[in-house]
Amino acid sequence: MKLFGTMSVVDNMLEIGGVSMKTLKETYGTPLYIYDEVLLRETASLFVDSFKGKTLEGVVAYASKAFLSIAMAQLATQEGLAIDVASAGELFTVHKSGFDMSRVYFHGNNKLREELELAVELNCGVIVLDHRNEVSLLESVLQEKGATMNVLLRVNPGIDAHTHEYIKTTTLDSKFGESLFDPEIMNVIQSINDSVSLNFLGLHCHIGSQIFEQESFHKAADEILEFYKRVLDETGIRFTEVNLGGGFGVYYTKGDKPVTLDTFLPELMDHVETQVEALGLGIKRVIIEPGRSIVCNAGSTLYTVGSEKLTMSGKRYAYIDGGMSDNIRPALYQAEYEAGIANKMDQASNTDYCVAGKLCESGDVIINSVKLPHVERDDLLLVPSTGAYTYSMSSNYNKLTRPAVVFVRDGHHQLVVRRQSLNDLTQWDLNI
Repeated sequence: MKLFGTMSVVDNMLEIGGVSMKTLKETYGTPLYIYDEVLLRETASLFVDSFKGKTLEGVVAYASKAFLSIAMAQLATQEGLAIDVASAGELFTVHKSGFDMSRVYFHGNNKLREELELAVELNCGVIVLDHRNEVSLLESVLQEKGATMNVLLRVNPGIDAHTHEYIKTTTLDSKFGESLFDPEIMNVIQSINDSVSLNFLGLHCHIGSQIFEQESFHKAADEILEFYKRVLDETGIRFTEVNLGGGFGVYYTKGDKPVTLDTFLPELMDHVETQVEALGLGIKRVIIEPGRSIVCNAGSTLYTVGSEKLTMSGKRYAYIDGGMSDNIRPALYQAEYEAGIANKMDQASNTDYCVAGKLCESGDVIINSVKLPHVERDDLLLVPSTGAYTYSMSSNYNKLTRPAVVFVRDGHHQLVVRRQSLNDLTQWDLNI
């Protein structure tokens, strides 16, 4: 198991932020989401410091769908991040944190009228229009409220990045964005620009998630900027911003080879600046939207082992007290993880286990095959790199309660999301 950030082993016990897993188990119970606050802040700072241009302003907008709580939004404020949201719930959570709403980008392929109304009421900075049919809906809301709104239009450049089918976003039949190859695209752009309610800043694209090929991001930037030139030549519209989305891959297992951010980000900015100058564009600001790459490796999930089982076929299971309700990614994306026994970190990992959850599904498996020390009841099993899309996608399937979330640093631990209680599970139910 690869150690990240402030992870260390002291007397056979794993610690994160100077706090032992035994202490966290005894204090908060398991399953438990644990965030290394130092690594969170270091990674956010790395993005902000590395994505600065000589002629362009670089903006790093944290993609909050990866992990959002009031505490995370407050950390984003402190580290100089903007934020992107994709629902009224995310928008409201960011607002409740005290975040500067002018630095919020609101996404979504089917924004509801009430969501747009909330965005206007909360003074959301930019709404990213997903398609042409959203224009009239937003205009109606703005006219009703006597307001105007900064907007971007999401477009689909057709880049086929090498990633999982479910997280590709720029294939020609994608649910997201307007295709650059649509013969009506210039008419769509002109209509948005002509609107008295909309301040049309530019275009947005996002080519997918968990992408390792640097050239995919450069190619997407080239496609968008060349299209900016076409828009300028054909319509005279000069955009001031370009949003290149996110999707920067991270390490989960040994086969993953992420880009080196402190070299890749300046190179991406340099590439954009060079293209902007060569094409004679009027762009002033370039935005990226990392989510997973900020929070993933800073987060881990701690479980308690219930028992093991050796099947007739020779397959050996280690059962944990959580599962697909706190991490759906293995079932949804066939995601792979590493793991360790947190209270046996110095022992040899020479037994192959399938780490299975407690939910009533055969597919409730967190790791199909991982080498671990011999597991026993009450051992603490830790799965690293679970900081993204675990808490966000957690559920109450089988009426399991959602885990707590803690931040750890410098020997201290802080609860930032409390564990659900059994009463929480039924608080919205009504008698008949």
